[in-house]
Amino acid sequence: MHADLSRSTFRPERHYSAVVAQQGRVQLDADLNEQAAIQLHQVRTRTADLIGRHGGPRDATGFRIEYVGGKHDIDTLYIHGGRYYVDGILCDADLPAPQVPVPDEDDTAADRQPASAQPYWDYWNQPDGFRDPERPGDRLPSPGRSPFVVYLTVWERTVSAAEDPALREVALGAALPDTAVRAKVVWQVLPLSLGELEIEDADPSKEVVRAAFDRWAQRRAAPAARLAARAERPEHADEEPCLVRPDARYRGQENQLYRVEVHAGGTAQDATFKWSRENGSVVFPVDGLDGTWVELATLGLDGKLDLDVGDLVEFTDTAYSSRLDALPLLRVEELDLPGRRVRLSAEPDPRVGRLPQLHPFLRRWDHRGGPRRKGRTAALDGGAIPVTEGEWLPLEDGVEVYFAADGGYRTGDHWLIPARTATGGVDWPVDPARRPLLRAPAGIDRHYAPLALVKGEESAVDLRLAFGPLAGSIPAADEATLAAEASAAREERTAEADLSGGRSQTTAAAEAAVEGDE
Repeated sequence: MHADLSRSTFRPERHYSAVVAQQGRVQLDADLNEQAAIQLHQVRTRTADLIGRHGGPRDATGFRIEYVGGKHDIDTLYIHGGRYYVDGILCDADLPAPQVPVPDEDDTAADRQPASAQPYWDYWNQPDGFRDPERPGDRLPSPGRSPFVVYLTVWERTVSAAEDPALREVALGAALPDTAVRAKVVWQVLPLSLGELEIEDADPSKEVVRAAFDRWAQRRAAPAARLAARAERPEHADEEPCLVRPDARYRGQENQLYRVEVHAGGTAQDATFKWSRENGSVVFPVDGLDGTWVELATLGLDGKLDLDVGDLVEFTDTAYSSRLDALPLLRVEELDLPGRRVRLSAEPDPRVGRLPQLHPFLRRWDHRGGPRRKGRTAALDGGAIPVTEGEWLPLEDGVEVYFAADGGYRTGDHWLIPARTATGGVDWPVDPARRPLLRAPAGIDRHYAPLALVKGEESAVDLRLAFGPLAGSIPAADEATLAAEASAAREERTAEADLSGGRSQTTAAAEAAVEGDE
């Protein structure tokens, strides 16, 4: 989650059920965020326990798939509306209802009608898919050659005011201050060949496909990378002015939340990473692009959250944020403060940031080079740092990270490392011998569900699951039930009368009271 946080404290293994506020205490963002995380974890766990790994309501099951071959155009899929749950996460495939503008005086009756819309998404315009027909890798396989599976992948990402200007409260002023960010469920409908599922049969059954898909999804969802973090007092610490404690291992002057994020995925030989001391939350909305010059809506709120020559930035937009594709990081070469412009080291990728409705923005990362070894700084790869396993890699101010051997890295996976001046170290779990523990990424959590097996035009085998409502009508009581209830009531009254000598308990008590008065 790219956001300006103090830290992230939710841990499901602690079994906390609520965050309880105390009067007169400092309120932190971490407490509020943990309460939201606890509730979300409970709701999604309960939903998955009741429904299973995936499924939809019987009368409103979403994501029905139709394959449409492109005789004169490109192939596509129709994604029909409704709801579907994947690992307890609600995915809504319904299209927004068309809106009706205020008519002009000279509009005809036909002009006042809302524009008709298709009752489904298609593969090319799904809201968070951002597939490109010009990219061969985005096109659908040909079912005539081999059937393929259509599946649903689900994950969450953070949306800030830079990506959705409607989140910004304009009453706060023209300096573009933001407030809270939002967590968004991203769903994408994608194809998968039978070969990737290790299915050799050209006409497999539903059960075979579902079982193979579950094995594939389990491998894909499980993170294969591990990282540890620590703070070690740098060798040059004695040469610095005493702005922090002399014995501090973390030498930074402020509390920080470091984010170490995988940039390009793959094995250690191919993977790269980037890091930010502000959890990757420093972003700048883009107003225009002219070659290597980028016009920004703002250059930052202060000297800590601005841009400077030499900074590495990621030029992206909402589409590429959802695709999780790694693009080269670019270096800021020149600043034009009056014009709110920066010149980058190269022109951004032509597929990114050209459409204003996709809200392009720059995201600042805080590394300037690779780790220093033997007095030399390691070279960057596409603006990011090559992953080196099995050794401690320094970031800055004594903060170091360690990648475990034989890791598999996925773009977007990240770890959060709180660094604190009060302790002079980082907040990271250790064993009894004070050795840092290797941890899986804090995100991204990926979830998968099979939707259909496409064999050809109008031949898609439905792989979805559905569940019915738990509630039902109350049956009317029959004569035998009513007679049994009346008999039981008579027997109860008879038993009470026997206990009071043939009189009811109320009558006996009243007579005893009268005799006492006499």
